[in-house]
Order: sequence, then structure tokens, then C-alpha cells
Amino acid sequence: MSESGQPPKKISLAEAMKRKLEQKKQASSPAKARQDHFSTETKRMKSQIKKKPNNQKKRTGV
Repeated sequence: MSESGQPPKKISLAEAMKRKLEQKKQASSPAKARQDHFSTETKRMKSQIKKKPNNQKKRTGV
């Protein structure tokens, strides 16, 4: 990050985070330009059954 042989100067944490975020945005911007809210590549199907049945009555013996 030091340009033209200058020693790195201290920057605040906020400034460092801003720079890092800007780098991330620049790196992901070409990928984002291709993708328009949906992907045409096939994805692995996930199970849509997430909720466990409530078996509290069975456990308590009511």
C-alpha cells in the first residue's frame, strides 16, 4: 500500500475500514454487473422443510 517508497503512515481504524470496504466493492463490481438479481447457473436444491414439529405434549405426557 505504500507508494513510491514512503513509509506507511498511521491511519485511523475508521479510515482503514473505509479503504477495505472500497477495495471489496471494486473487486465485486465486475461480478455484480453480470448478475441481475438472479443467477442462470443451476444451484443445488435445499430442503424447504425447516420447522421442527412441536412435540412438547408427547414429552410431557399430556
